[in-house]
Order: sequence, then structure tokens, then C-alpha cells
Amino acid sequence: MRASRFFISTLKEAPADAEIVSHKLMMRAGMIKRLGSGIYTYMPMGLRVIRKVEAIVREEMNRAGAIELLMPVVQPAELWQETGRWDKMGPELMRVKDRHGRDFAIQPTSEEVVTDVVRTEIRSYRQLPVNFYHIQTKFRDERRPRFGLMRGREFTMKDAYSFDRDTAGLQRSYEIMFDAYTRIFTRFGLQFRAVAADNGAIGGSGSHEFHVIAETGEDALVYCPDSDYAANMEAAEALAPTAARAAPTQALTKTSTPGKQRCEDVAALLGLPLTQNVKSIVVVTEGEEENGAGKQVWLLLVRGDHDLNEVKASKVPGLAGFRFAGESEILEWFGSPPGYLGPIGTKKPVRVVADRTVAAMSDFVCGANETDFHFTGVNWGRDLPEAEVADLRNVVEGDPSPDGKGVLAIQRGIEVGHVFQLGTRYSEDMKATFLDENGKPQLLQMGCYGIGVTRILGAAIEQNFDDKGIIWPASLAPFEVVLCPMGYDRSESVKAEADRLYEALTAAGIDVILDDRGERPGVMFADWELIGVPHRVVIGERGLKEGKLEYQGRRDTEATAVAVDEMAAFLQARLA
Repeated sequence: MRASRFFISTLKEAPADAEIVSHKLMMRAGMIKRLGSGIYTYMPMGLRVIRKVEAIVREEMNRAGAIELLMPVVQPAELWQETGRWDKMGPELMRVKDRHGRDFAIQPTSEEVVTDVVRTEIRSYRQLPVNFYHIQTKFRDERRPRFGLMRGREFTMKDAYSFDRDTAGLQRSYEIMFDAYTRIFTRFGLQFRAVAADNGAIGGSGSHEFHVIAETGEDALVYCPDSDYAANMEAAEALAPTAARAAPTQALTKTSTPGKQRCEDVAALLGLPLTQNVKSIVVVTEGEEENGAGKQVWLLLVRGDHDLNEVKASKVPGLAGFRFAGESEILEWFGSPPGYLGPIGTKKPVRVVADRTVAAMSDFVCGANETDFHFTGVNWGRDLPEAEVADLRNVVEGDPSPDGKGVLAIQRGIEVGHVFQLGTRYSEDMKATFLDENGKPQLLQMGCYGIGVTRILGAAIEQNFDDKGIIWPASLAPFEVVLCPMGYDRSESVKAEADRLYEALTAAGIDVILDDRGERPGVMFADWELIGVPHRVVIGERGLKEGKLEYQGRRDTEATAVAVDEMAAFLQARLA
């Protein structure tokens, strides 16, 4: 490619609405152009990167035995109604009507459509296993689109769906996809980590997320440096303390704590460690429960220095779909405003669930359900009944690893892939069956596997940048090599060598761009450093007189002189 025949549109400053590094640099490098909230045009430079991502994904999916098809963006509501997701998805699912008033979804994912394909095409166990995938546009109506391609509304995703006859087959398909994803992210040249995850709204059983490691990542990844244990924060188990609960040593005392609503402030006032305080969180579930009432109020207790893990809380029996209580509800059930709440002496009965750590505490501090007062010296069994116990909190660094092989560490990551074992979640709702060896219908076992194709761009940049711009891994870069001739339009010798090297690299299959625009060196270098091409060759008259060209890798601090006739082989070795 010659730069004069390509479209390069770099900016010195990022638009005001660009928030994070990847968003700013992609806008400045002319890779994306904002059309609307969370909706972008992929400009030629950015599209080249997307195509590189897609090529690697496609090669590894095909290598793993998956079969490509292409499912529609617009999908009939009836399919989504079969699985119940038409209502469960909420406002993120973009709904439209055609001219006849029929409902359709702008697909955020394709479980329903692929299951419909398979239930009409797969008849016998002899046709299994099968794995279909596509690379397609998706749309999710995010409440607050932000961060460019990291959390846009329209994006490109590779989603694959495996179908097997039994759970053993599903697990084999899952392992094949897990291995394929590992190869994909390795080929991307990115530092990544696969972590155990929660399935969330998509349903099913086991799942893993693939995260690109980046300090700016939204997600906390939990891992053990001394073992293979890794999970996201939502799924990481916080083990119960191993030591037995200590016997009470203090009397229950109602203590004045005027104006102190936060655990930190109460602890400071009383001269106690924050770890001696208990935080009270009130949540509500609606609908039928044991006594037939429509509302159940719960009190969740976590240690003062710990944070509630909402996903874990939602898995406590009876707490699925909970919401946080409003202030009027808190006053009705506790008789006190937030900040002074606790499990002793509530105005109305509440259901108490204590985190494992809280259940092991003695002589602790909690609210007295009266403004400006807390209880000190609180003990289970003596002062209040033993509570239901569950893992309710986020883990923290230094917690014991669930596999017993060390302690936990935490790093930040950006989720770019997710693999799920769905089981019969969709095949049961949509009656997707096959006939076994005995001619009896059996439900298909299903897995699904997604990669955020366009999100990879943002994640890769968040991991690879400096004050000059993007630093692409060679496998993802819009161009692998840029040739920067000094005075291409003025020097015959420079032009001749630039053209010769360009032709040689192109013939060798190297993705090279020749900057023949005639720009000043400073402008030319700044553009390509911003765009992030990993290998640069400078061709100048002075060097040619000495039989040398200048090579500089994007991460290199200095250039390297290479003989003119050795440069092509030198670059091939670097790229290999």
C-alpha cells in the first residue's frame, strides 16, 4: 500500500468526548469516527485492524472444527419470547416493529436463532457434535455508552454455538473452544488471563472469561501466583475463617455514636479496628415467599472493611432478583435511617444473612436501629440468633486461595471473550432435540463462545501505548512495516531505493506501507508513531551513500543501521 493511495486522517488533539486512552488514540489516529452515541464508523485504518483480528479468529475457529455461517441482525420476537428473554433482557434489547406491526429484535447475541437452525436441521445423534459460528454486527442499547469501542452500542462479535448429545460431549466441545481461545489471544500478541466466571443472564453452568491485562481495565481479576487458580471478582470464593469463633469477652452495650453513620467513622470514634465493625445492607425481594406475602426484607451483613458482592448475594436461596431497599422501607422495617442499622431489635421481622467472616466474629459493633447509637460487644447466640451464613463479599488481596495453594492477588483486566456451558437452557425452552441410538428424542447440550472483535482494538491499545501513541503487536497492526523516505518527491536515489524495498517486502508477503506523501520527517514520524506501526525503516540520501538504512522498532529508543541489501531479510527475521 502507498500512503498517497490510502486515507490517513490523524489529529493533534483528541475530541473532548474521548475519555480513556484507547478512545483518544483511536480518534487521533483516524481509526474511528463518531456517528452517534456509542456508534462509530470504522475508518480505513481501523478497519484494517479489525480485519486482522477477524482473520486470526476465523483461522483458529476453523482449525478447531467450527463451521461458519451468518445469522441475521434483525430477529423475530417470537424466538426471543420462546426463551423468555424478550422480557428478561430489559431495555438493552433494541426492539423494533416492521410495517405490519410485528415485533423484532436487533440482535445482541444469537442463541435463539442458532437453536432454531439446529432444531430444524439436526435430527440424529449421527450429526453430532456440531459447532456453528459467525462474525456479525451486534447492538446493545447501553444506558451510558462510553469509552469508544470499549462500551459502544453497535459492535462486532464472533459468537459460536456448540451442540452435543450429552454433558461429556459438551465438556469436550468446551475444552476445544477454550484451547482455541488461548491460541487466538496468544496470536494477538496480548498479555491475557482466563478466569472462572459467573454465567449471568445468559444462563447455564460453567463459564470462563478471557481478559486482556490492563491497569485501566474495568474488571478485577483474582488469581493465585502460586497456582493455576483464577476467577473474576464476581465468582472468586471468599473462604470462611479457619479459626474457631472466639468466646464473648464484652457485655452488649448501647453506645452513643452521634452523627457517625459510616463504619470507618464509628471505628475511629470508638478507637476500634474497622475489622471489628459490621456493615448492614438492606435488600428486598418481591413476589411469593413462605408466608404468602408479596415482599420480603433482608438484612445482609458484611465486615466493615469488606464490600458486598451482588452476584454472590443473588445466589443465596430466595434472593434472586433482589433490589436495594428505599429509605421509606428501611424506616418501616428498622425504625431508623440508614447508618444506624443492625440485626438486633428491628421494628419488623427481617431475614438476616451473614457473610462467612461476620459469622465468625465476636464482640463486634453494629447499628442499634436508633439514630446516633450503635451496639458494641455483640455476640452470636447470646445477643441475637445465629444467622443464615453465605459467601457474600468480594475477596481482597491476601485472602487464602480457594485451592489451598497460597494467597490471592488482584489485577485489572478488560473482558474480551467469554465461553459458557449452557447445557439445555435454550434447547429445553425451544424443544431442540435429536434422536438417540434407540430412536428416542433427547435434548441437545449447548455451549456458546463469544469474542468482542471490535473491543479487542480498545483492549490492545489500553495494554500497549506510550506518550507518542499506539504500539500495536505486529499481528494486529494496520501495517506491519512503514517505509519513511526522506524527500521521496525530491531525491531520485531515495525514491528508487524506497520503491525497490517496497516491492521486495510486498513480494515477501509483508504488509508494508510506503509513505510517499512527501511530508516533512517530523510530521511523517509523528503520524506513524501515533498510528502504532511496529516497524519503521527510514531511507535517506546520507544513509544511502554509506550503504545503510535506519530501522527502528516502535518500542525502541534508538534506530539501528542496517545494510541496504540486508534490510528485507532483517525485517523478515524480526517479524518471524
